[in-house]
Amino acid sequence: MTESRKLANQLNGSYFEMSKKRLMILGAGIYQVPLIKKAKEMGLETLVVSIKGNYPGIALADSFYEIDTRDYEKILETAKREKISGICTSGTDVAVRAIGFVCDNLGLCGIPREAAWKVTDKLLMKEALKAGGVSTADFRKVASYEECVESANALGFPVMVKAVDSSGSRGIHRADRMEELEYAWQEAKKVTKKPYVLVEEFIEADEIGVDAFIGEEKIEAFFPHEKFTYTVNGTTMPIGHKFPYHASKKLMENLKHQIELAIKALGMKNCPLNADVFVRGEQVWLIEVGGRTGATCIPELISIYTGYDWYEKIISYALGEEAEFQSEETHPCMGALLFSNQDGIIEKIEMDKLKSLVQKGIEVQLDYQVGDKIEAMKNGTDRIGQVIMRTESEAELEEALSHAREAVWLSKGNLEERWKN
Repeated sequence: MTESRKLANQLNGSYFEMSKKRLMILGAGIYQVPLIKKAKEMGLETLVVSIKGNYPGIALADSFYEIDTRDYEKILETAKREKISGICTSGTDVAVRAIGFVCDNLGLCGIPREAAWKVTDKLLMKEALKAGGVSTADFRKVASYEECVESANALGFPVMVKAVDSSGSRGIHRADRMEELEYAWQEAKKVTKKPYVLVEEFIEADEIGVDAFIGEEKIEAFFPHEKFTYTVNGTTMPIGHKFPYHASKKLMENLKHQIELAIKALGMKNCPLNADVFVRGEQVWLIEVGGRTGATCIPELISIYTGYDWYEKIISYALGEEAEFQSEETHPCMGALLFSNQDGIIEKIEMDKLKSLVQKGIEVQLDYQVGDKIEAMKNGTDRIGQVIMRTESEAELEEALSHAREAVWLSKGNLEERWKN
């Protein structure tokens, strides 16, 4: 057992000694709900931190604290007062800094504060990756539109213009030519709280993802996976994933080597990792690295693929407990989001159609009910639900998605009809 995990266990046995271990979970949205449910299944007391709003995790919590997950000092104050045993999140970058801050101050097991700052600021991240010899896209920091133009010309079109402090694909746009650059600049500026944005070289390659778990000294689990994407108004966002990723031995070695370099460059340990990666032939470029598990069906898919519960591993690690990552066998699987390409209000849900999918062993989840307003997909948070299944066939997944879309009706037809239009 590593030193930080030994310390976490000692603290859990003394300073944090209680009838139930208390787990603080940052966020109460749809991507944190499975984490909250799993913690309760494990017999833990759940302390959920979130701003107020229509977030489903609030009602599930044993205790709710109305705090912005970016307010790391107030979260630390609450964590000390409530004598928590661990702290974690899933599917969101916003809470990662607070996790690092709390773990460093209370001696808990989790991402270090310095690493947490780097992985939640795209400029700090890219600077660290470059300094650490990681293969990544070239980039420039720009504080004015004039600098943006200069940088785009220097890098060569197309370029990506990115808010450095956003997540969920917000404030990230591709500009293929000069005429599109000002829109991308303005959209990034709308989102960021910084006085600058990032202009990044666009790599013409296949986009994949890598999720992993980083221990004290090594990669404990490593899962490259295929990624399904959707592009609207110059923003490309993940809408699904497929396990496993089939690649040559050399490419797999290159992928793992670049992830190892990134971990060292960023100072990451004792945390999940989620990375956006471009691949061309056997060349690899790490575009972004996050210090939390991925969203868009990833924890559920890893759980199906490996046979062990990924959420349980996140929780066990946060508590400083031993977590094994061995699998006796693997199961190919894939999943994708349900979403709309138009705004609307849900008028009807045909539950029989959804039940017929469930009876076939397909997992279908809807986040909305009849009467709820939905928005057209603009970023990773605009999902309506998800469909997950054991299969190696993308055609089978698309057929299941089509049936699920047929079950959800808006004012001018079901989602499938709108999708085809």
